Amino acid sequence: MKPIITSFAVSTCLVASLFSASCSSSADTVGAEQHTSLQNQPAAELQTSNMINQENPFFRPSPLPFKAPEFNLINNEHYMPAFEQGMREQLKEIEAIASNPDAPDFDNTIAEMERTGKRLTRVQRVFFNMTSAHTNSEIQRIQAELSPKLAEHSDNIYLNGALFERVRTLHNNIDELDLNPEQGQLLKRTFENFVRAGALLTDEQQQRVREINGRLSALGTQFSENMLNTTRERAVLISSVEELDGLSSSQIEAAKQAAKARGHEGKYLLNLTNTTRQPITASLNNRETRRKVWEASAYRGLGRDGHIDNQPLILEIARLRAERAQLLGFDHFAAYRLEPNMAGTPEAAYKILLDMLPAVKENTRKEAMQIQELMFYDGIEDDVKPWDWEYYAEKVRLSEYNVSDAEIRPYFELERVIHDGMFYTMKKQYGITFEERFDLPVYHPDVRVFDVFGSDGEQIGLFYADYFARDSKRGGAWMSSYVVQNHMFGHKPVIVNVLNIPPPPEGEPALISLGNVTTLFHEMGHAVHGLFSDVYHPSLAGTATPRDFVEFPSTFEEDWAIQPEILANYAFHYETGEPIPGDLLERFLQAQQFNQGFDTFEYLAASLLDLDWHTLAPSEIPDSVEAFEKASLQRHGVDWEFVPPRYTSGIFNHVWPGGYASSYYAYIWSEVLAADAFRYVLSQGGIGSEASQRYRKTILSRGGSQDPMELYREFRGQDPTVDGLLIRRGLATDN
Repeated sequence: MKPIITSFAVSTCLVASLFSASCSSSADTVGAEQHTSLQNQPAAELQTSNMINQENPFFRPSPLPFKAPEFNLINNEHYMPAFEQGMREQLKEIEAIASNPDAPDFDNTIAEMERTGKRLTRVQRVFFNMTSAHTNSEIQRIQAELSPKLAEHSDNIYLNGALFERVRTLHNNIDELDLNPEQGQLLKRTFENFVRAGALLTDEQQQRVREINGRLSALGTQFSENMLNTTRERAVLISSVEELDGLSSSQIEAAKQAAKARGHEGKYLLNLTNTTRQPITASLNNRETRRKVWEASAYRGLGRDGHIDNQPLILEIARLRAERAQLLGFDHFAAYRLEPNMAGTPEAAYKILLDMLPAVKENTRKEAMQIQELMFYDGIEDDVKPWDWEYYAEKVRLSEYNVSDAEIRPYFELERVIHDGMFYTMKKQYGITFEERFDLPVYHPDVRVFDVFGSDGEQIGLFYADYFARDSKRGGAWMSSYVVQNHMFGHKPVIVNVLNIPPPPEGEPALISLGNVTTLFHEMGHAVHGLFSDVYHPSLAGTATPRDFVEFPSTFEEDWAIQPEILANYAFHYETGEPIPGDLLERFLQAQQFNQGFDTFEYLAASLLDLDWHTLAPSEIPDSVEAFEKASLQRHGVDWEFVPPRYTSGIFNHVWPGGYASSYYAYIWSEVLAADAFRYVLSQGGIGSEASQRYRKTILSRGGSQDPMELYREFRGQDPTVDGLLIRRGLATDN
């Protein structure tokens, strides 16, 4: 079936111009509320609401710099009144636009829509970062109640017939409106968002879309809550310290403290990361302990042994997405979702993944043979299992390159990585500086705040850093915005990076892995995408780009972390202060090429699984999640037991709440751009060169105000090639 529209769009997320991580993460959960919810409240209840509102920080402008959130004053009771008032206000503003008797023009329709929903924008940006970064049972309850209301609110905007007619009139006459490029882009996106939301459907079809959106928002919220809870419930409790042989004394102490905090005095708790593989298995000498940790991770969300079961949620989400896509004129959800992305079609996404697969499988086979040999040497006459891989990969690095994680980690002390690594790189690259401040309120004691200054000394924004894992935080790492840059309201950006670095024992420095080092740089890439934004309209600011472009700036920054000149500035032994020895550094950099087969294989498997789920018609949704996953992996030849997908279906948080649904491939697509751009900058003089400044101007400052490939060509002078990606992944050499 031919799609009803084949042009550019990013998201159905107009609501208050929200393009933060919380909003752009899911077109399914974007949404809203019916505007009648408080109209018939009794007088006594309204009086109580008014009393709450008088003390509600969301009911007055923030007096803090750059309108940063007043976390010291915001309580759970403030969220719902602010959401309800914000939705009422926006719908009133939207209705005024729709019923305007004047003929539509850009300012009284498109620009005026950008001006709506200020309060809703503000509370939503704070609340949805809290649901991920520092949640509690009350926030989860509010989120569950709120999600379908937000979905309804979004539908009330995008399915407003009178408003759509004004937008359609402008779009049909776009060539006669004398718009600048950014205005033209916003008009196109706005029109396409309406169409993709169902504006061209019949009343009956629109009603069904409303029902689906409401249900999907509730299911996505439940899945996210389940992920937080299942990661906590499946943490592995260890009885004896002997079972932790191989861990450092600080790791053992941290596990002991974690168990004590959960009420298990004298035992040890190993918390899980959000991926199928668990990095801690690299250090555990006890194979049975490794197995326990891996199985606890891989079988999350499948209802085994009475634990949380996400399978009913997954099947219903997949079916509803497929049904909605067909209502909108697409064969399946992947066709709908990928239409506005750079890839454009599922076929293009499949192609980039499958084209890489033969070389990746060959590399992975070689790595597996090396691991198998070491297992036999240790007397283990068994096939390689997934819980063996991390452990023996570390041994290969030690035997082949004479370098281990334990030897390297003392040179990666968190504070030094932040200041002399990441911030140093940003100064060298873009001329910006970070100065920590201690006078602004934060939502948790671990959170830090930095002023960000340009090379001319002018402050360009605020940067919040929340780096340590805790029970109230979901897994993974992300960037979000409390305030997005835009010239329409004169706002400068307020950005937050959130990671899950294991906290060190009290009083000890945080020595982090290379993985956490590159994650710091990755999220800073997202941060500068928001900090350097220089656009007029909020909806086009910062990271408001297609999903398979948004990971480009973040991936681009990763490789700077291991550039020799950058490492030489921050890789110092935390006790002796000695710089990392040159021979160790060389061996370390060479060792990074090992395991690239595994890393890429597990990513490709997860990406193919994601696409397979979302290329199903409603009638093709299976009965069993596990059976479908097994068949999917077999079909693509990635059903290798010892390399499971990076995310199995039951824990695929990127996909089921919505943000990367049918778009997990975007990381590899963006990596093509990032690797090509990185090699180009190096060839043009490296960090701080004119090419770096052009990259900032053409990529980081433009947000979604222009077609992304046009931006890339403006920066690079040509289309990207895959050469840089193959070299970056160790699948080719740089001759």
